[in-house]
Amino acid sequence: MNWFLERGLVAAAVLCGLAGCGKVDPSLMQGYIEGEFVYVAAPFGAQLVELPVERGQQVLQGAPLFSLDASVQRAAMDEATARVEQAKAQLEDARTGQRPSEIEALEAELGQARAALALSEIEWERQRKLAESNVSSREEFDIALAQRDGDRQRVAELEANLKTARLGSRTGQVEAAEKNLRAQEAALATAEWNLSQMSQSAPQGALVHDTPYHQGDWVPAGNPVVVLLPPGNVKVRAFVAQGVVGRLKLGGGAEVFVDGVSKPFRAVVSFISPRAEFTPPVIFSSQMREKFVFLVELSVDPETAKALHPGQPVDVRLEF
Repeated sequence: MNWFLERGLVAAAVLCGLAGCGKVDPSLMQGYIEGEFVYVAAPFGAQLVELPVERGQQVLQGAPLFSLDASVQRAAMDEATARVEQAKAQLEDARTGQRPSEIEALEAELGQARAALALSEIEWERQRKLAESNVSSREEFDIALAQRDGDRQRVAELEANLKTARLGSRTGQVEAAEKNLRAQEAALATAEWNLSQMSQSAPQGALVHDTPYHQGDWVPAGNPVVVLLPPGNVKVRAFVAQGVVGRLKLGGGAEVFVDGVSKPFRAVVSFISPRAEFTPPVIFSSQMREKFVFLVELSVDPETAKALHPGQPVDVRLEF
């Protein structure tokens, strides 16, 4: 809040003490209304396309405040969605193995190999008997034996290939496909969050204190588009002498007087500064310690806060 106002109030209190302004009620002091603002912004720069609120308006929690052009973020989310669908298809393919038509082709090829093995077994048996009777040559027997052994190996190879095709991809390939899907889903979540940030709503009920931009303006990333003042963020600030601050306690009561208002309103001490806000430019002494002042903050009822304005001067009477 106003640095000049704060310094002025402190200086006035000290100057009054130095000048000897007469007998002063230690429980009565000057102060002002302070407001802690909430700055609502988007993390990305874009053109302001919607601004349904205006200064001085009271908004409820969840009320829409503004929307920025989200073309880039929407396109990124569409791309991320497509990548997730692609990763799901790849994972499903890795888990199910080869297509049915490919498995049918392997089964047919295995059937042919088994038929060829059956013939080679018969020929080998025939050549063995002829060789034992010395009817055929050793060379013809060796050829039949080699043909039978080759057919056996071919059948074993095709059976292994068919079993692998039915099992699907290797475990490592399936794990890689699963990790890729998780990565694409994380990218999609990020894209969805980025898109959601282009429109902001009121985090709580508050007064619209300011709207620095107008519809159609380019808003840089992180710059506040709407400035809110929730009732709970309105407080009273006052300065008390060091001789009084030791008597204050958190939760203590006070009455606050506002110009133009017939009755004071209640407030509660919510903060007591641990250090002096002002010290005269002299060497410390027991005679000068009485010039020190300390900042005190008082919270007010939210309904009362709606009628107060930051910077408004007030008088505070503390209850010891």
